[in-house]
Amino acid sequence: MSKETPSGGSTRSRTIRQQRITDYVISRGSASAAELVELTGVSLMTVHRDLDELARRGLLRKYRGGVSALPSTVFESNEEYRRAAHVEAKAAIARRAAELVEPGMSVMLDDSTTALEVARLLPEVGPLTVATNYLGAIDVLKRADEIRLICIGGDYFGTHDSFNGMDCIEAVERLTVDMVFLSTSSMTPTMTFHQEPEIVMVKRAMMGAARTRVLLMDSSKMPRPALHRLAPLSDYHRLIVDAGSPEDLVEEARQHTETDVAPW
Repeated sequence: MSKETPSGGSTRSRTIRQQRITDYVISRGSASAAELVELTGVSLMTVHRDLDELARRGLLRKYRGGVSALPSTVFESNEEYRRAAHVEAKAAIARRAAELVEPGMSVMLDDSTTALEVARLLPEVGPLTVATNYLGAIDVLKRADEIRLICIGGDYFGTHDSFNGMDCIEAVERLTVDMVFLSTSSMTPTMTFHQEPEIVMVKRAMMGAARTRVLLMDSSKMPRPALHRLAPLSDYHRLIVDAGSPEDLVEEARQHTETDVAPW
């Protein structure tokens, strides 16, 4: 068993451990506290502190002796969970996506955490016009000298940390941009999906507002469906995935749209 400080280690080690616990529980549906002690190598007391925090953040449901996963519609939408998940894959996809952007372009970003990684790279490309409904991306870009930032408003969704709803859709429909970068919760070789109909409508509006539609998907999202169909893969002009994506899915996807595999 590894040594730990009384508080359960540094902030970084605690974050990594809690992400590992969350992924483990989500993949299995539930877990006992004893399992998580074995998984993480920390004390039972530290595991219980982690579980208390994860339950408070709305990522897991704690019960006596263990913890269970919330419904997929909850944790897959949780912005805090999404930011911490599959970070290296998202960064690799974003680097490839940023290569498509040229100075002077107008770009739209959805409220995906993969698009957020693209936002971090855009100040190096400017001058650009960037439109987004995601507060995370707004925060990254608001002080960038060569970025003209358009903030797309609407009803604030705390789970996503973004603006959505009819006002958001109408604001998107008033724009025309050169390129949109968006992601969604899952895909098969022929179709993309999302678990929330309100988010589906905003993403469809964004696709309609762009001359070029670029889909950003890390390998954890494939191949699996979700409740609501978003759009056929053929509706996107380009798909960018990470190197961990299933080879057979990538080959089939190439029959429907131009597909890039971003190296890690």
